[in-house]
Amino acid sequence: VQLQASGGGLVQAGGSLRLSCAASGRSFSSYVMGWFRQAPGKEREFVAAISRNVYRTYHADSVKGRFTISRDNAKNTMYLQMNNLKPEDTAVYYCAAGYDGVDLSSLSRYEYWGQGTLVTVSS
Repeated sequence: VQLQASGGGLVQAGGSLRLSCAASGRSFSSYVMGWFRQAPGKEREFVAAISRNVYRTYHADSVKGRFTISRDNAKNTMYLQMNNLKPEDTAVYYCAAGYDGVDLSSLSRYEYWGQGTLVTVSS
């Protein structure tokens, strides 16, 4: 599966953005999907994940209550709605596809990665 992330940009603190991840190829609904981010000088970190078709969702503590992950299997697309953005949310955001298991926050769970989209939050 090939992934294309979009929707990043420059926004003021307190603002909102919605990221999209479009998947091409077959069997989008068979993959667990996740969002990760990487800030300059830092390691890539888990943001959110959503299960294949049970629609269980998981969010990192740092984004709970502000970000919401969702997916539309009919459109082969995953989303990340980001509200009340903070300067510390500034990072390149990556979408990823992987296989189901116990820990959906682990980078090693994911086999396919998109190219990333930059989110910059100004104070």
